[in-house]
Amino acid sequence: MREALQEAEAAAAAEEVPVGCVVVDAGGGIVARGRDRRQAASDPLGHAEVEAIRLAAAVQGDWRLDGHTVVVTLEPCPMCAGLILMARVGRVIFGARNVKWGAAGSRLDLLRAASFPHRPDVREGMLAEACGALLSAYFARRRAG
Repeated sequence: MREALQEAEAAAAAEEVPVGCVVVDAGGGIVARGRDRRQAASDPLGHAEVEAIRLAAAVQGDWRLDGHTVVVTLEPCPMCAGLILMARVGRVIFGARNVKWGAAGSRLDLLRAASFPHRPDVREGMLAEACGALLSAYFARRRAG
């Protein structure tokens, strides 16, 4: 999670929403990193998970990421949860809950839904305070203008 937090801090420094993500292989090595880049790219798909999962698939040479873990500072939104399911990611670890858009238990729970053929193991709350503080500070600065 500390590596994902570094990505989130880099996103904040670039005036992006401070969300960071790493994809870890079965051996524990980081195969990809991502951070939010929606503003810079003018891309609604510019979420940290999308960036990291795309890169991980390219590095692995396969879109299936069974045995991989997505570590992200903020609970995935519905779009990212769908991507995690479609990529067959084995485990998701997230820091802060996403009370507005969370799709791993906060607003809905796509990752644990029995209606899909794949369900990753989901762990929440890792370094939640640090992840949440970074997001809160970013939005407080934005509101202060």
